[in-house]
Amino acid sequence: MTPLNKLRMTGLAIILAWGWKRAAIALVAGALSALAMAPFNAWPVLFVTFPVLIWLIDGAAAGKWRGVPAAAMSGYWFGLGYFVPGLYWISNAFLVDAQTFAWLMPFAILGLPAYLALFPALGFALARLIWTKDASRVLALAIALTMTEWLRGHLFTGFPWNAFGYALSEPLALAQTASLIGLWGMTFLAVAIFASPGVLIDSTSRGRKPWLAPVAALALLVAMVAYGAVRLSLQPTVMTKVKLRIMQPNLQQDVKFNYAAKAEVMQKYLGLSDRASGPQSTGVRDAQILIWPESAFPFFLTREADAMAQIAELLPKGTVLMTGSVRAPDGPPGARITRAYNSIYLIDHDGGVLSVYDKLHLVPFGEFLPFQDWMEKLGFVQLTRVQGGFIPGTRRKLMDVPNAPRALPLICYEAVFPGNITERGDRPGWIINLTNDGWFGNSTGPYQHLQQMRMRAIEEGLPVVRAANTGISAVIDPSGRIVARLGLGIEGVLDATLPTALPPTIYARLGDIPAAITIAVALLFVIRRRMVKRSV
Repeated sequence: MTPLNKLRMTGLAIILAWGWKRAAIALVAGALSALAMAPFNAWPVLFVTFPVLIWLIDGAAAGKWRGVPAAAMSGYWFGLGYFVPGLYWISNAFLVDAQTFAWLMPFAILGLPAYLALFPALGFALARLIWTKDASRVLALAIALTMTEWLRGHLFTGFPWNAFGYALSEPLALAQTASLIGLWGMTFLAVAIFASPGVLIDSTSRGRKPWLAPVAALALLVAMVAYGAVRLSLQPTVMTKVKLRIMQPNLQQDVKFNYAAKAEVMQKYLGLSDRASGPQSTGVRDAQILIWPESAFPFFLTREADAMAQIAELLPKGTVLMTGSVRAPDGPPGARITRAYNSIYLIDHDGGVLSVYDKLHLVPFGEFLPFQDWMEKLGFVQLTRVQGGFIPGTRRKLMDVPNAPRALPLICYEAVFPGNITERGDRPGWIINLTNDGWFGNSTGPYQHLQQMRMRAIEEGLPVVRAANTGISAVIDPSGRIVARLGLGIEGVLDATLPTALPPTIYARLGDIPAAITIAVALLFVIRRRMVKRSV
C-alpha cells in the first residue's frame, strides 16, 4: 500500500469516527500540537495534527444543522487537548501559598483550558459554515481559527498565549515574516500551511489536483525562510554605546512578598548588583543602566528612606536604576493603604525618582478578580492577596532614560499583546520588560514568555531587554536574535550592550491591516468557491 493510500485510509477513518472516538482523536491532536510551542518548537508535528482538523470538520457533515454543532464539539476537544499541556504551568502559582490556594489547582489545570477551548470550538463552527468540498476548505479553516484566536487575544481582557502563529517563530529566519504581518497574519499562515496535507485524500477526478495545496504551502514556507534569511543578513546586530546590567536574584516567592525579609532582599539585590562578572569587571560601575525585575521588593520602595539611601549609595554617578516595585497611591500622610499599583521606577544616582510607569494590563485572578467586590465577599482573593486588587495605570507612556534612547516599559504579560504596545507616532528606541515568572517554577511557561517577547521585537523592529526574577533574562536585538541571556533558575548578573533599533517595520507602521486584508481576500475566495460549487 502506498503512503498516499495509507493517508487516505487514515483520513477516511477519522472522517467516519463518531462519539468518544471522535473526541479522543481531537483531544490527542490538540495535545500533540502543543509540542509546536516553546521550549520544544517541534512545529513539524503540525503537519500531522492540523490535517486531522480538516478531516474532523469533513466528518461533521453527517451531523444535524449542517454539522455545525458536531464541528464545534470537535474544536472544543481539540482546544482542551491543546491548552491543558500548553498551560499546565499556571497551576504552579497556586503552590506558592499552598495552604490558601492549592485547592484551586484543578481549576487552573482544567478550568482555564476549558474556557479557552471555547474559542477553537467557535473556530470549527465558523469554518463549517463556510466549508467547501475542495482544497479551499484549508483557507476556510485558517480564516475561522485566525478570527477566533484574535478574539481570544482581546475578549475579557484577552489571553493570546500560545497563539498558533508562534509555531512559526523557529527557526529565526522563519519568524521574520512577523515584521510584515504580525502574530495574527502568522497564525493564518500557520493554519493554512500545516493543514494543507489534509486535502491529499481528495479524489483526483474532474481535473482536481489535491497535491497543489500542500505543494503551494511548502513553497510558501520556503519563501518565508528565504525572506527571513535575506532580512537577517541585511540587518546584522548593531549595538549602541549604552551598557546594561540585568540583575536576576532568583528569589523564591515567599521571600518576595514577606516584609520581614526586607533586609535580606535589599542585601541580596545590592550585593548581586555590584558583583564582578569577569576578570575585567568593576561591578555596577561598568553599567549606565542597572535593571531589577518586576515587583522587586516586599515593601513600598519610595516610602522606605533607608532603602532609597542604599540604592543611591550603590549607583555611581551617571548610572540609573530601572526596577519594578509596588507603588502606593497618592494620599494624605498616615492614610491606610489597601490597594497599590504594579509599577516601574527610574531612579538616578542621587536616589531621585525620574519617572514612574504603572502597569495598565493587569492579570485576571493574579492581580485582580473579575467582579472584585462580589467575589471578595464570597471569600475569594487573587494570588497576590491585595485586597481590592491592584490599581491599573491610566495610559501607556515612554520613559526618558538619561544618556539612552527612550524606553517603552512593559510589565510581565503586557508584552504578549501584539500591536498594542507602542503608540503610533511616538516610537521608543527599545522595550524594557520586567517580569516575575518565579510563580511558575521550572516549567515551560518562562520559555513561552520569552518566545513571545522575541516575536514583539521582530514585529516592531525594536530591541527588547528582559529582566526576570528567576529567569529567563535576556537582551534581544530588533530581529529577534538573543544576544545575551541568563537561564532559568540561575542567580546572577547579565552584562550587555543595548542593540540599536531598526526603522519601523511594515507591521509597526500598519499594524494588523495587512493580516486583515489577507484574511478578507481569502474569505472572498472561499465564498466564491462555495458559490461556484453550488451552481455546478
